[in-house]
Amino acid sequence: METASCSSSSSDSTVKPAEQPPDEGVEADKSMLRSDSGSGDDSLDGLPNCAPRCPLTPSRSPRKRTTSQSKSEPPLLRTNKRTIYTAGRPPWYNVTGTTFKEAFVIGLCGGSASGKTTVANKIIEALDVPWVVLLSMDSFYKVLNKEEQELAAKNEYNFDHPDAFDFELLVTVLRKLKKGKSIKVPVYDFTSHGRRKEWKTVYGANVVIFEGILAFANKELLKLLDMKVFVDTDSDIRLIRRLKRDISLRGRDISGIIKQYNKFVKPAFEQYIEPTVQAADIVVPRGGENFVALDLIVQHVHSQLEKREITVRSALASAHQGQPLPTTLSVMESTPQVRGMHTIIRNKETNRDEFIFYSKRLMRLLIEHALSFLPLKSVSVETPQGGTYEGKRLSGKRITGVSILRAGETMEQALMAVCKDIRLGKILIQTNHDTGEPELHYLRLPKDLTEDYVILMDSTVSTGAAALMAVRVLLDHDVAEDKIFLISLLMAEMGVHSVAYAFPKVRIITTAVDKEVNDQFHIIPGIGNFGDRYFGTDAPSDWCESDDGMDI
Repeated sequence: METASCSSSSSDSTVKPAEQPPDEGVEADKSMLRSDSGSGDDSLDGLPNCAPRCPLTPSRSPRKRTTSQSKSEPPLLRTNKRTIYTAGRPPWYNVTGTTFKEAFVIGLCGGSASGKTTVANKIIEALDVPWVVLLSMDSFYKVLNKEEQELAAKNEYNFDHPDAFDFELLVTVLRKLKKGKSIKVPVYDFTSHGRRKEWKTVYGANVVIFEGILAFANKELLKLLDMKVFVDTDSDIRLIRRLKRDISLRGRDISGIIKQYNKFVKPAFEQYIEPTVQAADIVVPRGGENFVALDLIVQHVHSQLEKREITVRSALASAHQGQPLPTTLSVMESTPQVRGMHTIIRNKETNRDEFIFYSKRLMRLLIEHALSFLPLKSVSVETPQGGTYEGKRLSGKRITGVSILRAGETMEQALMAVCKDIRLGKILIQTNHDTGEPELHYLRLPKDLTEDYVILMDSTVSTGAAALMAVRVLLDHDVAEDKIFLISLLMAEMGVHSVAYAFPKVRIITTAVDKEVNDQFHIIPGIGNFGDRYFGTDAPSDWCESDDGMDI
């Protein structure tokens, strides 16, 4: 299922959560890669080699850093199938791994066809920040029974009454979204008056814009809104807009629309909607044409977002010094074979072919070692000779692999060679050049991860900032903390402590741990930039190594 904005009217240019293909699962949206075609292809191949802002395409030419904001060019790159948002989502948690800042929720209320969605889209454009979600109340109409559907077909059902909405589901979804969790949003079909089979998955909002005719009509909903805006539009204008919309988009006839308006829409506005203007912080006359009001809203949202900014990387660098290594860490035995392979891949004179060959060997051994920590149950099987063998089998639903792009993706082949038919997910995390903080850019996870054991892969971990963000993403998708296995060829003590302190139940597995991290947050003695050495790319001197395998 794909992560997506919930508004049918949102445009492709709107920065919103990245989407997932319907058959693959979750999420990422906002500021990341969106599969416009709905393809289930997990591969990142096919992205143009000429794309200067695409960090996924190996190239020998210098690559630009990703920045969270760009005034000279829009923060996105379009291909024939995808839209890549180059503005990432900064940390939404602190060094303990706990969600530190909730999404800022703007509630837009107003009569039917008052221009709420137009106002929402103009706010999104003016905000110019990544990871904005537009959530429409229209998605939460109740499913009609046969009798109610017959009434709706005759324009005798009141869709503007509070009883027409599933407020319980709406409050649950908005509360989880505000807390940074992954949520599923129903897709309502206004022709059949029912919910479609496929729901949309939304994740990673910095700002949520929630719009609906009864957005202020429920006390629990009001508690979730940080800013309440009432869109006030003349009733004649609203009627004209409703006629155009229902005829062109919902296939209804004029007489039925007028009948429904006079019998239900107008009375409901006067009884349930108009009185809620008293709860509004701002009233916007004339809707999307009121640029003064929109500017005030945008300025207030920016000021609130600035207050919520936090730093993670610098805090990680100064924490946990001198502490003993955690018990959740498992370092593979340093046999002569393992040490010999480390000697080869750490040597700066090793050519690329040798580096790849011995890295793959080490990855295979690491994967086998990591799998030994999975819980097993006893089973009995009958051998071809008719005897009984007392063996072991995985005690759990299944295993899923998730790689932290780009360098973590190199470990996928070793995992697939060991685990048959394993599902794979990908997370792209890069460093913001201006702030030095990790940012989430792209996310594609298989669906239904709740019961899975997840093997999270990255080639190296220094400060642990990227690993911390990746684990937080998995937890936001309801993966159990004790079912996450972070594996890496090489880690620094700082990174081990950072992950273990924030997530004490995550199992950390590596082939070696180096003690030091220098002022540039590179592991010492280290292995160099794993991604560039593996893919044969040369990073310019100012390119952050963490983006390609040095972690941050």
